[in-house]
Amino acid sequence: MTARIGMVQYINTAPIYEIWKERAPQPGWDVIEAPPAELNRLLAAGAIDLGCVSSYEYAARPSQYQIMADLSISATGPVGSVFLFSALPPEQLGGQLVLLTGQSDTSACLLRIILEEFLHVRPQYVRGEIFAPRQHDAAAPAAVLAIGDEALRLSDDLDRPWPLRFDLGECWHQQTGLPFVFAVFAVREDFLRGHAEEARAVRETLLDCRRQGLARLPEICHRAAPRIPMSEAACRRYFQSIEYDLGPAKQQALERFISLLARRGEADQAALPLKIFA
Repeated sequence: MTARIGMVQYINTAPIYEIWKERAPQPGWDVIEAPPAELNRLLAAGAIDLGCVSSYEYAARPSQYQIMADLSISATGPVGSVFLFSALPPEQLGGQLVLLTGQSDTSACLLRIILEEFLHVRPQYVRGEIFAPRQHDAAAPAAVLAIGDEALRLSDDLDRPWPLRFDLGECWHQQTGLPFVFAVFAVREDFLRGHAEEARAVRETLLDCRRQGLARLPEICHRAAPRIPMSEAACRRYFQSIEYDLGPAKQQALERFISLLARRGEADQAALPLKIFA
């Protein structure tokens, strides 16, 4: 039996994925690399069996998945790669055009919660290409949501200066006092019915890769930093802001996020309580 495993191609997974790639391929384990939104689509369609997907994907289709225990992409405070770049303070974005990356459903949902639920402003949203040429006219966005490697590059793009920058992980933490879980490792229920031990073996391998990767951060930074590009010191600071567990505080935070989404009609209340696979 082949286990089709989805992995995010951003550097935020490098402390896990770089170690994974060092190992001899496990017979029958096929890895598919893609941005979060594409992995969401593949998992929902049954084109992959398990993988790193947006937290929103589990919230939207909980009957199809379980969440692998103790694995996430999360942060307690600033995450360093999920930013709203803006020409205006967030409180002034009501009615303004906000451009959303098409690469993450979770971050787009999080931004809407921060603006609409916490700050009580309602912009106009459009999805599009973050690095498309900016026009100096009424159609130009007042703000841009970027994530992952896009956000890291946009932070240093001197040709596209934004006067204000807001880290969504930090904004959520300020409002709730909780971490934020951007991505989880989810596994399809139909795969688990016949292949629970295979899924458990993948999870144990991911946990072991995480242990080794976090112990070898300088080496991981040396490999990952040139992809942006960024300095190895900046890469180390970035990795130190990201957390890869799914402990009780992370589970509480994920439940809070899903509850807010469900209240807005954007998630399935059946996602709670969380279904954890260990």
